[in-house]
Amino acid sequence: MSEAYIVDAVRTPVGKKGGGLSAVHPADLGAHVLTALMARTGADPAAVEDVVFGCLDTVGPQAGDIARTCWLAAGLPEEVPGVTVDRQCGSSQQAVHFAAQGVLSGTQDLVVAGGVQNMSQIPIAFASRQAAAPLGLTDGPFAGSEGWRARYGAAPVNQFHGAELIAAKWQISREEMEEFALRSHRRAVRAIDEGRFGREVVAYGDVTTDEGPRRTTSLEKMAGLPPVVEGGRLTAAVSSQVSDGAAAMLLASERAVADHGLTPRARIHHLSVRGEDPIRMLSAPIPATAYALKKAGMSIGDIDLTEINEAFAPVVLAWLKETGADPERVNVNGGAIALGHPLGATGVRLMTTLLHELERTGGRFGLQTMCEGGGQANVTIIERL
Repeated sequence: MSEAYIVDAVRTPVGKKGGGLSAVHPADLGAHVLTALMARTGADPAAVEDVVFGCLDTVGPQAGDIARTCWLAAGLPEEVPGVTVDRQCGSSQQAVHFAAQGVLSGTQDLVVAGGVQNMSQIPIAFASRQAAAPLGLTDGPFAGSEGWRARYGAAPVNQFHGAELIAAKWQISREEMEEFALRSHRRAVRAIDEGRFGREVVAYGDVTTDEGPRRTTSLEKMAGLPPVVEGGRLTAAVSSQVSDGAAAMLLASERAVADHGLTPRARIHHLSVRGEDPIRMLSAPIPATAYALKKAGMSIGDIDLTEINEAFAPVVLAWLKETGADPERVNVNGGAIALGHPLGATGVRLMTTLLHELERTGGRFGLQTMCEGGGQANVTIIERL
């Protein structure tokens, strides 16, 4: 059976809204990690067969196939193509899946997967709002669909509503969410202070470290915040941060490893994607994880480390309740509540951190999953070599 190897993975620091990366063109953010990736691996850029990047809200500076633009902005060979993927928040994790599938199928040998997002410049859902407004529509992509209305009625379709539904269904209190959020910040601060991100982060100018973690936050401060939805449990403190950043990794076949003298660091052990209720939206990692483990012939106890995106605290807390996973093996260096969530880049950001943490701790298997718009979730299991 053919293998898809991860040769290397890098990321920018994650910038906060209006922070050090906010004025950087998305193509230049992507170009930065691509330049670093090719330099670190020593692979011939001309041998890359495709560049698959995740990005959503692809308007303005993120329009025009940003994957291709990033590669060209990096000064890399024009003969190498690029394609941009939108599976909402899981876009760059899906980019890894597409790249790995190309290698596993034997049709490609060397593929770059990554993602980029500058949310300071293009806020979430900006594209759908801009497209809907001239048409007099008020509900983005769902407005006017008779089939959607017949199936799902007039139920709100947004992440805040979905997160509130999860908190209610799994009986997760605001206090539990705030304790989880505080732990995320503390873990992220510890990881920064201990230099755990040192090898994976490629500084961008004066921005050398993640800007999101709050050293002085507390349960008392969180308790004073108003709910996002009136009468709800969610606040900004238990939600992922608006962020800017980019990440990229190189995937290679056995032949490419031999031909280019590469040293693989991990292999793709399993990849899958599943969907469920698009109204609740954010709980898909639960059935997706069960499906992936069954298909891989594994149990949650076989997984040494997990990265599950902290879009909102109840997403992870419900997943923990259902899977029985050990919280001490999950998001050990903090998650998006502290580190931020640059949408299209987050999938590869998570996998980059997962790879490096497996190496630091000596773990063998790492699982990654994340909730996505439309009620979807990707799952990737990697094996450290």
